[in-house]
Amino acid sequence: MGEDLIERLCASIQLKESMVMADLTMFIDGVAQRQFQVEDIEKWLRCVHTNGISVDDTTALTRGMMNSGAVLEWQGLTNVADKHSTGGVGDKMSLILAPALAACGLRVPMLAGRGLGHTGGTIDKLESIPGFNCNLTPYQMQEAVEKVGCCIAAQNDAIAPADGLLYAIRDVTNTVDSIPLITASIISKKAAEGLNALVLDVKCGRAAFMKTEHDALALAESMVSAAKGLGINTVAQITDMNEPIGTHIGNALEVLGSVHVLQGKGSADTRNLVALQGGQLLALTGISPSLEQGIQMILEVLDNGEALRFFVEMCVQQGTERKMAELLVNEPEHVLPKSKHVTSVVAAESGYVQSIDAMALAEVARELGAGRFSMEDSINHGVGYVIEATRNMTLSKNQPWISIHHDHPLSSQHLTQIGDALQIGNVPTAEFQRLIRIIH
Repeated sequence: MGEDLIERLCASIQLKESMVMADLTMFIDGVAQRQFQVEDIEKWLRCVHTNGISVDDTTALTRGMMNSGAVLEWQGLTNVADKHSTGGVGDKMSLILAPALAACGLRVPMLAGRGLGHTGGTIDKLESIPGFNCNLTPYQMQEAVEKVGCCIAAQNDAIAPADGLLYAIRDVTNTVDSIPLITASIISKKAAEGLNALVLDVKCGRAAFMKTEHDALALAESMVSAAKGLGINTVAQITDMNEPIGTHIGNALEVLGSVHVLQGKGSADTRNLVALQGGQLLALTGISPSLEQGIQMILEVLDNGEALRFFVEMCVQQGTERKMAELLVNEPEHVLPKSKHVTSVVAAESGYVQSIDAMALAEVARELGAGRFSMEDSINHGVGYVIEATRNMTLSKNQPWISIHHDHPLSSQHLTQIGDALQIGNVPTAEFQRLIRIIH
């Protein structure tokens, strides 16, 4: 029966006809319940990858994957929101955004992932906080959100279980880069959170999954269409991922950088991106009358300590002892894991900072233990960087511009690669713009 079903679905795809909904539902349910041979699922994935599927079929696939597991339900006025990022270097927004949105009155049941490749994972960052438990059941997520206003939990088999197997097979069949499959994978899990508003941060550039604006736009439009098709008010923000976000890169260091922003200080780049994403969600849910006023609301809760207070409550709710959580937000350096060595790299010449290559930094950090080469690899939470240079800042020759936090010795190749990541020129360059465009 499985082979016949796959043949019918593939025939529809090849003929550019809509897949029969009953067949598609049967297929997704069979995947979730592990009823099909891997070879049959591979055949379907390759067919989608080669031929593509329509917007309607992508939405139907996403709905089926969402319904293959638990779907969170909320009582009363919903205002349930979340964001998804396609992954970047220094992308610590979730840690700041969830409590900031909760402080503004939204409910945020955030599902997040671990890092693979050069991009860091939100769960890896949170697990550098002593006692923090990311492994929540759907019931525990609802309980945390009702009590605190937000939670950040690891993706698990209870939610969109069909996606777990499909993703694993995509990874080994080189079908990861199919836009309909990426869309269904991401949006099914977000839709299962019971959202009514979603902002998508689709990154493009050297250190992004989507290297060009054209590819980022195609993915953004696909995800917005699928999410809207499921009744979720959705906007995508295409952002530049050529340069690292903020000053702190690496798991524990990004928690440190997040605490600084939650204290009303920290990196302006990080703060502005959090405000952009949060302001968009406040506008989508009607809590703010406009994006601009939503941005101001987020900045206000970052400055007045309310977002920090919600962050503490989220940590406590998810297993961190209250004394530890309070110490974390007051003296984070005394709580978070540290690497054994800190090495400064200096500028090779004097001039204006033209750019900093995020991908070059990420590749070295990954080799030093901040990232994974396979899902079985363990993370060294203390490894990473603190960047002291920003675009158009003037540097003198031999002035330190980045500190490397590491446990293992640095090779000459590592030092050369990091040194080359900094581009210096004789004149200032155009101001860096993180936001490229917004897709409604």
